[in-house]
Amino acid sequence: MSTLSIRLPDSLHQQLKETARQEGVSINQLVLMAVTRQVSALRLSHLIERHGGPVSPQEFLNLLDAAGDAPPTPGDELS
Repeated sequence: MSTLSIRLPDSLHQQLKETARQEGVSINQLVLMAVTRQVSALRLSHLIERHGGPVSPQEFLNLLDAAGDAPPTPGDELS
């Protein structure tokens, strides 16, 4: 697993701490969930763009199936 240091405005850091507290998770876990969600959305968006634009629900499911079901890379597993 890697370590990443980032700089946040104080106001965003306070919001992050409060949201993590409300959700009952650590700041690290909340950031991990948010980054995972965003990266996944961007990758799927790029995949759809390469496919040629808007897709039907069935084509969308086919694209997801094409991604495969390989296990996570060691260190990327959900805990």
